[in-house]
Amino acid sequence: MPAQPCQCYHCGEPNDPRRPYTADVLGETRHFCCPGCQAVAEAIVENGLQDYYQFRTEKAEQAQPPDEELLSRLNMYDDPQLQEDFVISSDNDKEIQLTVEGITCAACGWLIEKQLSRVNGVRQVSVNVAQRRAWIRWSGEHTSLSALIKRLGQIGYKGFPFQADEHEASYAAEQKQFIKKLGLAGLMTMQVMMLMAAMYFDLLDNMSAQMEQYFHGVALILTTPVVFYSGSAFYLGAFKALQAKTVNMDVPVTIAIGVTYFAGLKATFSGNGEVYFESICMFVFLLLLSRFAEHRSRHRAMQISSNMLQYIPMTATVCDNGGYHSCLAKRLKTGQTVMVKAGEVIPVDGVICEGRTHVDESMLTGEFTPVGKDTGDNVYGGTLNHRDTVLITVTKALKYSLVNQILRLQSQAMATRPRLARAADQLSQYFVTAVLLIAGVTYWYWSEHQPDEAIWITVAVLVATCPCALGLATPTALTCAVASLNRQGVLVKRADVLESAAACSILGLDKTGTLTNGKFSVVDCWYHSHWNKTDILRAMATLESRSEHPIASLFDRNDILPLSDFNIVPGFGIKGTVDGKTYRAGSRLFFSCALPDLAFEANIYLSCDEEIIAAWKISDTIKPGVKDVLRSFSGLKKVILSGDTQASVSEVAEQLDIDHYYFQQTPEQKLNTVKQFQFDKHKFMMLGDGINDAPVLAGADVSVAVGNATDIAKSSADIVLLSPRLDTLANVVALARRTTSVIRQNMVWALAYNLLILPLAISGMLAPWMAVIGMSISSIIVVFNSTRLLR
Repeated sequence: MPAQPCQCYHCGEPNDPRRPYTADVLGETRHFCCPGCQAVAEAIVENGLQDYYQFRTEKAEQAQPPDEELLSRLNMYDDPQLQEDFVISSDNDKEIQLTVEGITCAACGWLIEKQLSRVNGVRQVSVNVAQRRAWIRWSGEHTSLSALIKRLGQIGYKGFPFQADEHEASYAAEQKQFIKKLGLAGLMTMQVMMLMAAMYFDLLDNMSAQMEQYFHGVALILTTPVVFYSGSAFYLGAFKALQAKTVNMDVPVTIAIGVTYFAGLKATFSGNGEVYFESICMFVFLLLLSRFAEHRSRHRAMQISSNMLQYIPMTATVCDNGGYHSCLAKRLKTGQTVMVKAGEVIPVDGVICEGRTHVDESMLTGEFTPVGKDTGDNVYGGTLNHRDTVLITVTKALKYSLVNQILRLQSQAMATRPRLARAADQLSQYFVTAVLLIAGVTYWYWSEHQPDEAIWITVAVLVATCPCALGLATPTALTCAVASLNRQGVLVKRADVLESAAACSILGLDKTGTLTNGKFSVVDCWYHSHWNKTDILRAMATLESRSEHPIASLFDRNDILPLSDFNIVPGFGIKGTVDGKTYRAGSRLFFSCALPDLAFEANIYLSCDEEIIAAWKISDTIKPGVKDVLRSFSGLKKVILSGDTQASVSEVAEQLDIDHYYFQQTPEQKLNTVKQFQFDKHKFMMLGDGINDAPVLAGADVSVAVGNATDIAKSSADIVLLSPRLDTLANVVALARRTTSVIRQNMVWALAYNLLILPLAISGMLAPWMAVIGMSISSIIVVFNSTRLLR
C-alpha cells in the first residue's frame, strides 16, 4: 500500500498521519491536512470545477475547519426548552418561521426551497421573498433545526428564528448598506460622467494622448469602488445562482460589468483601446436604485408587522395555591388558572372557570359587539375583558393560541407564490441564457476570424444586449406608480401587486369596519301610542345606564330614574324595576308576550309589565360614499365575506346592490372561499380591516386594508388605504391598469431595442461606445416613459 503523502493536496500544509482525510480528485485519491480542505476539494469536484487543480500555479490557502463555537450556537437551537418559544409541534412534525438574511430576488427563494427540500425529513419549505422569511415543516425524527440552519449557511444565507425585533434590526442593517452603496455609486457616476463628457465632446480642444490616458486613470480610480463595493450584491446573486446550477439576471449583469471593467483596465494601462467606465457606474447606480426602492417597501411592511405584538400581553396573573403572582404570558401552561380583571387583555386561550363577563373579540372577528361569556365558555388570547373579573383555565399555550394560528396561516398563505410569478421567473432564465449563449458564440466566431477584435465585439454584444432597460422596465414603472399613490394617501407594500390588480375580476369585501363604520345607530323605531316618547326614552336610558353594551351609548344617560333589581341575562337582554314597574330590554327571544306587527324588522324591544312599549332597529351604518365607489367597479364582480349574521349581511348587500354574499364565516372559511374562486381561474382582490381578515388578505391575489384596519390586517395587505374612506380604491385600480400598460410599453421597447441592436453588434458594425450610448438611451426612454405615471 503506498505511503500517505506528507503534504496536503489542496494547500500544501503537512498532513496528520493519525487522521487521514481523503477525496477523489482527477481520478485519484488525494490526501488532505484537515476536514476543511477536504470539504473544499469535495465541493470543487461536485460542481465540476476540478480543472482548477490542473491549471493552478500555486497551492491554495488552508481552508478553515468548521467553527466549533458556531456549531455550538447552532446546536442550542435543538434545546427543547429554547424551541418552546418559536417552534410549533404537531405529532412528529415541527414548524418554524425563519428570518433569512441575504435574499435579493425570487431566484434566492427558489434556491433556498430547492436546497432545503433535499434535506432528509423536510416536509415543506415556502419562502416569502418580500418579507425574507422561510416557513419550514420537518420531521423531528429525521433532522434537526440546527441542521436546517447550517444548510442555509452552506448555500450563503444566514437564518435564525423569526422575532420581530431582530427581524427589524436585520432590515435596518441592510438598509444602511444599501444607502452606502447607492450613495457611492451615485457620487462616482456624476464624477466619471463629467470626465468622460470632456473626452467624448473634446471640451478641452485637441486633448493629447497623455491627457487622455490621465483622464482614463482618474476614471478608473473612481470606478473601481463602484465595481467592487457598490456592485457586490450583483456578484453575490450571480454566484448563488450558479452554485444552484441556474442563471438569473445577475449573471449577465456581472459578466457585463466584469468584462467592461477589465477591458477598460487593460486599455488604460496599455494606452490602446476604448474605456466605458461611465456606463459601468450608471448601470450599477440605476439597478441599485430599483432594488433600494423594493427594499424600502419591504421595510415599511415590517414596521407594521412588528406592531402585532401589542395584542398579546407580556404578563399574566396566575392563581396558585390560593395566592396570585405575575409570570410571563408565554410561560403559561395548560391547566393553570389565571385571573383577568375588567379592562385587561386576556393573555391566552382558555375556558372561564369562575365568573361571567362580556369580551370584545373585534380584533379576532372584526365585529365590535362584545360577546357575553359565562362559566364554561371559551375565551381567546388578545381579546379584551369588558366587564367583570373572571378566572380562566388555560387550554392552550400561547404559541398555539388562536391569534398565533391566524398569524401562521397568514404567513403560509403569503409564502405561497402564484403560478404567474413562477412562470415569469422561468421566462427570465430563458432570456438570460439566450443572451449568454449569443455572447459566447459571438466571441468564438470573431476569435477565429479577427482575434484582435473578438473581445471588443463581444463587449459590444454584452453591453448592447445587457438587460438594463429590460431590468428597469418593470421596477421604474412600479416605483413611479407607488409614488403617485402615496401622494393620494395609499400605501403600497408590494409594488408588483399593481400588475395583478389590473387583472382582478372579483372584488371581495369584508362588512363591519370596511363597508360600515363599525358603530351602531338607530335605523328605525316604533313607540306605543299610549305612551309618551320622552318617558319611554328615559326608562330605556335608565336600564342602559347599568349596561356595558355598545348599544347603551345610543341613549342619553344624563336624565335617568332610580333603578332597582337590575339584572343582565347574557345573550338575551336586561331587566330592572323603575318607579315600581318592571322593564325589560333586549332581543325578541327575551319576551314571552306578543310582539307588535311592525313595518320593519326590529332587533331591540322594550316592555313594561309584559307589554311591548317600544321597538328599535339598530344597525351599523354604511360608510359615506361606499355605494358610489362600488358602482365605479362596473367590471368587477362584488362579493361580501363576513363573520356577521345572515340578516345583517343581507341587509348591507341589499343596500349596496351586491348579489353575492357569505355570512358567519371563520378566517379559514374566508380563505377557502377565495381559494375556490382562484381555482376557477378568477383573480381575487380582497378588501378587509380585521385580524380575522389577515389570512384571506394574505391568500388573495391582491389585498387592500382600509385606514381603520388592525395592524395585523395592514401587515397582511398588499395595499393600505390610509383613510377609512374607500374613495381612493377606484384610483388604485385605474392607476394599476395604467401601470400595466406602461410596463408592457417598456417591455416591448426593451425587447425591440435588443432585437434591433443585436445583429449590428454581432456583425461588428457597432462599436462598444455606440453600444454604451444605445444602452443608455434605451434606459432613459424606459425611465421617461415610466415617469408619466407621476402626472
